[in-house]
Amino acid sequence: MKSYKGYSAAVSFDEDALLFHGEVLGVRDVITFQARTAEELPKAFHQSVDDYLDWCAKDGVDPEKPFSGSLSLRATPELHRRMSDAAARHAKSLNQWMVDALASKADEEFNFALKVV
Repeated sequence: MKSYKGYSAAVSFDEDALLFHGEVLGVRDVITFQARTAEELPKAFHQSVDDYLDWCAKDGVDPEKPFSGSLSLRATPELHRRMSDAAARHAKSLNQWMVDALASKADEEFNFALKVV
């Protein structure tokens, strides 16, 4: 499902109820939605996000941002060295090398998920 206003969602299907269930990812607040058909999913997702943003505005609360773009990574000293060496071989900063490597892996996983569906 495409992101909406910076928010992404995971969707599952309840075979017994014949109902799609979705949940917004990357936030501590619980933001869910349901739809009977695949065609209804985007609208239900968008409505849930809009309702959440409206609720935050009415209550004077800053909406939780799904991702800041900053993350902390813990690795073994050996892996840290290997990543640093790899970055140097590609004339990149370690940060840029990690961003590129993670983007490549995320794209690979995303493309795999599209093939499965």
